[in-house]
Amino acid sequence: MNLKEIKQRIQSVKSTQKITSAMKLVSAAKLRRAQNTIENMLPYKQKLDGILTSFLQNSVSLDTPFTAVREAKKVVVIAVSSNSSLCGGFNANIIREARAVVDNCTAAGVAVELLPVGKKISDAMRKIGFEPNVSLLEQAAAVSYDVVASAATALMERFASGEIDRVDLVYTHFRSAAKQVPVVETLLPIKVDTITGETPAAHEYILEPGKEALLQQLLPRTIKLRLFTALLDSAAAEHAARMMAMQIATDNADDLIQELVREYNKGRQQAITNELLDIVSGSAN
Repeated sequence: MNLKEIKQRIQSVKSTQKITSAMKLVSAAKLRRAQNTIENMLPYKQKLDGILTSFLQNSVSLDTPFTAVREAKKVVVIAVSSNSSLCGGFNANIIREARAVVDNCTAAGVAVELLPVGKKISDAMRKIGFEPNVSLLEQAAAVSYDVVASAATALMERFASGEIDRVDLVYTHFRSAAKQVPVVETLLPIKVDTITGETPAAHEYILEPGKEALLQQLLPRTIKLRLFTALLDSAAAEHAARMMAMQIATDNADDLIQELVREYNKGRQQAITNELLDIVSGSAN
């Protein structure tokens, strides 16, 4: 590679570095907004979980179709990815996890309906022969509680009627900016022993129309909130993964620029040395 080509390559890498650096800043800003959204929702979630925990610890009889465990003949798998790439192994990990869940169900003779959130998981599942339900497809970019609640309500109605026997949720949990973990959870039937929260102080309250009726109202809200939280969690994980990927790309561009500059300086010095040798040889003659 001659000096002109090296110089062009340096400029090209610097241009790419500007893009990756800008994308890193954008992802960092989106991550902060996603974290703020989750943090603002936590008090409501903790209070709701605390109320449910308090009631369930007091041996309230729970007669609801949403806790019914039955033999799985048809399962809905909600898999959450992103709409775009450039986020490291975020999409590859969740696609691999979702395929494992689908393969396990298929091997057991269970019919599977896929409900994708994000274009990447939708495209990946189409390649293996699944035609996804698209009711939640666009929620990866901007999560809307009304849309999520509507989808959760439809799933609860289908579960209560016996049309589906289980709903599995596959998403990426945001553990830290440097670590995101694929998670598989059962959304329906809901397991009451997984509901945890800050238990309110032990007081005797008079409830109207009663604890059982109140739980019948709170459990559907809990299911909607769990689905909404999972989508927010996945969005935060996506932004964190993209931020880290762009940081790594920016650092790699730095290393490549330094290497190219050294090669350019070496070639330039060699050219100067050759010119000096030609001048000395000419004067000697």
